[in-house]
Amino acid sequence: MADANGLPSSPAAPRVLVGVCTYNEVGNIREMLRQITQALPTADILVVDDNSPDGTAAAVRDYASQTGLTSVKCHVREQRGLGGAILTAMAAAIEGGYDLFCNLDGDLSHSPADLPRLVDAVVAGADVAVGSRYVAGGKIIGWPLRRKWMSHCINAITRRRLGLPVRDASGSFRCYRVSRLAQLDLSDRSYEGYAFIQEVLLRLHHAGAKFTEVPITFTERIEGKSKLNLSEAIRSGWTVFRMK
Repeated sequence: MADANGLPSSPAAPRVLVGVCTYNEVGNIREMLRQITQALPTADILVVDDNSPDGTAAAVRDYASQTGLTSVKCHVREQRGLGGAILTAMAAAIEGGYDLFCNLDGDLSHSPADLPRLVDAVVAGADVAVGSRYVAGGKIIGWPLRRKWMSHCINAITRRRLGLPVRDASGSFRCYRVSRLAQLDLSDRSYEGYAFIQEVLLRLHHAGAKFTEVPITFTERIEGKSKLNLSEAIRSGWTVFRMK
């Protein structure tokens, strides 16, 4: 395609929606939004909050009002569950006609500075770019041995049971091509918890999606409390075992 002067024009920048799913993240969300905006200035941001009693949703709206950023929105759900929250954000990306959908945790354990590398990986041809702790260059900072053990177990079960072509199938830091997500039946909300993180990869894999992994550094949260405990990890592992 050429511009008005007959010179080759640059392809239009993709429309990106960044989803952040929250529950009791009032101590992190303002800084999270600031860093996302700095990393992807033209992206829209949707915070999907599971009706946090600590005022997370109000903090998001205050931030948007104080900064004048109309690109920052908040959707409050009455339900609880990471899977359902991610599905809500994915549906918004599809309905809004976005090109790319990025998802990351709301506790600053994922660095928004890594978002452009994930976006570039999908623009370059991948359908899904996974922010990976378990490829060369990826690492984890601040986790106790118990958390590392849980994560390694979940990923080992997932790779062997589901045959997914990624080493980090349990992390939620990803960029998706929205046209691929639109091919899935997102109305089936079988898995509302952490298992959806693996389920969506399985569905995309069966649909022929192309995957790539981008090394990231995962840093344990400073503010707030992790939502993943041993019982949730066991439940997620068992759900993955039944998923195939």
